[in-house]
Amino acid sequence: MSTPIDKKFEEITISSQPIFEGRVISVHVDTVQLPNGAMSTREIVRHPGAVAVLALLDDRMLVVEQYRKPLERSQIEIPAGKLEPGEDPAEAAKRELEEETGYRCANLKHLSSFYTSPGFSDEILHLYVAEHLVEGNIHLDEDEFLECEAITLEQAQQYIREQRISDAKTVAAVYAWQLYKLTGRF
Repeated sequence: MSTPIDKKFEEITISSQPIFEGRVISVHVDTVQLPNGAMSTREIVRHPGAVAVLALLDDRMLVVEQYRKPLERSQIEIPAGKLEPGEDPAEAAKRELEEETGYRCANLKHLSSFYTSPGFSDEILHLYVAEHLVEGNIHLDEDEFLECEAITLEQAQQYIREQRISDAKTVAAVYAWQLYKLTGRF
């Protein structure tokens, strides 16, 4: 009899100790029993989840440039942000798009949901594509400082080579856009 794939390497949590409770994340150290019966510890970052939007405007992609403290430099990224408790990811994507770029979308399509770093975090990111944009007003959070611009696919590819774009969600969005331009499908 075979073991179900989701239980094959299961680690059973014996205890979980909260280490840090922040505004965005919490950190726990879990004691786990491994499949062979041995004990180990796992440091886990808990995150409420996030959304990101590949927003297309007249054959250009909307991006924002902002400073990322963990990297000690500015990054160019697609609009994104964390989910509020109980918030629908599609509604969060629309909210983040308007807050960061000033644009609203008539059409929003879910492309993928993926875990950003499953080795230590439970953060899931929901990636959407937005087309048929309508200009509105930017509504930045009081601790947000960024600039929005619309770039071509060629510029996005150049920014990846220069590492001005180097976060996974934006790189994935650029490749999804490139595939769309080649095939007509996301």
